[in-house]
Amino acid sequence: MARIGVLALARPTFDVPFAEENAAKAFAALDRSGHAIIGGWALLFYAAAAAEGLGALRGEALDLLLILQVTFTDATMTVQIAMEADAPLAIWAFPEPRTGGRLRLNAFCGLNLAAHALGRASHALRWLYAAPDAPTLSAEFDKLIASGGGHARLPSAPEPTEADAQVAERALSALRGARIGLLGEHPPGFDTCRYEPAALRRLAGTEVDRIPLAILLARARAIPAEEIAETRASVSAEVADLDMVDQAQLDRSLSVYRALDGLARGENFKALAVRCWPEMFTEYGCAACGPMGFMNGDGIPSACEADVYGALSALALQELAGEPAFLADVVDMDGVSDTGVVWHCGLAPLSMADPATPPTATVHSNRRMPLLQEFALKPGRVTVARFSQARGEPKLVVAGATMVSAPKSFSGTSGVIRFDRRADEVAAAMMDLGLEHHVALVYRDVRGPLRAMGAAMGIPVVELA
Repeated sequence: MARIGVLALARPTFDVPFAEENAAKAFAALDRSGHAIIGGWALLFYAAAAAEGLGALRGEALDLLLILQVTFTDATMTVQIAMEADAPLAIWAFPEPRTGGRLRLNAFCGLNLAAHALGRASHALRWLYAAPDAPTLSAEFDKLIASGGGHARLPSAPEPTEADAQVAERALSALRGARIGLLGEHPPGFDTCRYEPAALRRLAGTEVDRIPLAILLARARAIPAEEIAETRASVSAEVADLDMVDQAQLDRSLSVYRALDGLARGENFKALAVRCWPEMFTEYGCAACGPMGFMNGDGIPSACEADVYGALSALALQELAGEPAFLADVVDMDGVSDTGVVWHCGLAPLSMADPATPPTATVHSNRRMPLLQEFALKPGRVTVARFSQARGEPKLVVAGATMVSAPKSFSGTSGVIRFDRRADEVAAAMMDLGLEHHVALVYRDVRGPLRAMGAAMGIPVVELA
């Protein structure tokens, strides 16, 4: 019998009743496990509560410290727990049904964020992604207790051809000297979005111009009403139901689009990395997701959460494919259906919409403000990639996949994806390697040129699938 300390982390902006329901099932399963379970059942929403919960475990001789990743959280509390814990650390995250509605937990993404942060901090992690009432849970939980950690097995990469090298060189020439506009700073606890200017310059010859978020908001406030009206008329030709959202908030969102566009074109930015929350909601009163989706469609890749390497990844894919790229979270991986879900609030370019689900206007699932575009991603061949800093070492992550025809998994923009490798193996590689939670994707198979790009940059290419 193992002695297991338990801390349940969550965030109140997600579906708290559903989170509590899943946590209760998880604690019931832990009680049935036959192990000694130590710790309170309360959801820990804030750092102070997590610190208090950890303090209550001090002095206990634990065989394992288990974090229940009940909803998405940033990695701040997890890293602090890992630094102070005396026992091996494990995280158990819960899947949720693909209902077509809001993303109620987003726990897989929270696990992903934590795995990256712990990897950068050189902390070992055991992990489990399973429903608290899964029929195989008992065996999986026993394996989690006994395991010393995963070891990702990765496929080998084919050698790039001369034609691949030529395409890669053309794309690299576009990246060299390109400027990325960084608007604001990445949120605390999002180590996945950190960057070092000198490292980025060495990697791709790309420069970053830092602009306070207040400047963007000031420019948005100064957009004339007639320009906002013209933008609305243009957007309404492609996005339905604009009249179904709060109109003052919609106008503010459209003004953000015009401000982003003006900054990018005025400063000759090839891509943007934007701190899209919380200030966009709390200080300006709208969502930046839709405006950034429009920017993606306009050929200026825009990464949320001020993710500079994400912006660079999307720009590289756009240059290689000649098509708009999209920065997304992987929010689910299901071994039974052998599919995953890529999602972001409403960030995909309209060109990626499945004709079966034409774009409609909606609100952010947590903050309830517009503008977001909602649709399922169209079926087709895609390439997934990321310039990664996992475990503090630069690398280029590459995966081949197919977006399958499926109903919307969650509100916003989402797509059901089948990788060229089993979903459970891809999930294991993501967590065991400590990869970032954002990946870029584009419609076309450009894996060969990507491999050639990695070789030209002198960095390892990791074949995720």
